[in-house]
Amino acid sequence: MPGRDTRPAAGGSVNVPGAAPRPRRFLDLSSAGMALALRPVGRGFLDACDIVGGMSLLQFRIFRAMMPPTFDYDETLRQFHRVGVRSLPVVILTSLFVGALMLIQTGNFVRDTGATGMVGWATGLTVLAEVGPVLIGLMFSGRVGANNTAELGTMVITDQIDALRVLGIDPVRHLVVPRFVAMCVMLVLLTCIGDLFAIAGAAIACQAIVGIDVRVFWQGILDGHLVDEFVMGLVKGFFFGGAISIVSCHWGLRVRGGAEGVGRAVNNSVVTAAIAIFVVNFLVTTLWV
Repeated sequence: MPGRDTRPAAGGSVNVPGAAPRPRRFLDLSSAGMALALRPVGRGFLDACDIVGGMSLLQFRIFRAMMPPTFDYDETLRQFHRVGVRSLPVVILTSLFVGALMLIQTGNFVRDTGATGMVGWATGLTVLAEVGPVLIGLMFSGRVGANNTAELGTMVITDQIDALRVLGIDPVRHLVVPRFVAMCVMLVLLTCIGDLFAIAGAAIACQAIVGIDVRVFWQGILDGHLVDEFVMGLVKGFFFGGAISIVSCHWGLRVRGGAEGVGRAVNNSVVTAAIAIFVVNFLVTTLWV
């Protein structure tokens, strides 16, 4: 009719007389809608490729700086003390409780079934091959890796890294390589020491908590022939140290945005290092077996 207002209400649609109502779309399956939905997936994939690529390039630069080995030996010795000696009390305390916990978990079962002779073998197998290296690596990542990321990140935002480049000093050769060498070597030694204290903690718990004669425990350790598992744990410690050093140095050198950026880098370093530890553990175990 003349004078009738056919404009749609706010948020509505135009109603044409004689035309079927337009169906409401609950899911946009057009190319633009699919692109919008898949954008976070693509962004995450590209970010993961950027992280893996950056770490691979850093690893290549580390190996190139070590052939021939012309890195800073004084800085390397300082890192040996910082990442190794200072971590020793925490590793010993953690290993004692880990060994005792593993013994309690397996001891009650073998005592109920009467197979007490297997308590030493079962505890030694789990501690030496899996639980000991992984827990020590995670503790090492939380303590040393996070500290390393924060230290390098602070040097980046205070322009100390740029100052080294101006002086003609390669930051990778002067800062990264000593940390890589120290973490690889010291995590192997810490894993060895942690295994010994974990077995000692298991022996104490065997006699004091579970009530099984400690001589039965030690006999199970000797009869189990766990040298292969012990060596596998040390190999894992070496690769864990390399992974933690590369991850922590990568995030530390990529810090942007001041103190807030350092905090984000430390968080990303701890998370990425934990993922790297489990991936390396899976690969080493699969290839070893």
